[in-house]
Amino acid sequence: MTFSQVLAVAPVRDIETAVTWYERLLGRGPDTRPMPGLADWHIAPSGWVQVFESPEHAGSTLLNLVVTDLDATLAELAGRGIRAGDVQPGAQRVRFAPVHDPDGNRVTLVENPVAS
Repeated sequence: MTFSQVLAVAPVRDIETAVTWYERLLGRGPDTRPMPGLADWHIAPSGWVQVFESPEHAGSTLLNLVVTDLDATLAELAGRGIRAGDVQPGAQRVRFAPVHDPDGNRVTLVENPVAS
């Protein structure tokens, strides 16, 4: 079995509120709006973040995004009005910090220099 892409989907109550927040998080508008209630950001050649209007599932997602410099990323997000939780250490020099979208979906920013 071969897979060509990974799509991480965050269910949200209101698509327009979510799009505004994810634009701030990702630093740009969505790459596509393929149908009502859905927005896609192509964040890597084979990885997309999608927000999908599904009120009954909103707030249930855990999404991890790996960044090269956690401190710089958190400073940039603070400038866009997004505040992260405390930076936590992981194993082998890994560090991470959570942010939450308006519905409570958790996006964890992970710095993992070991994987680079």
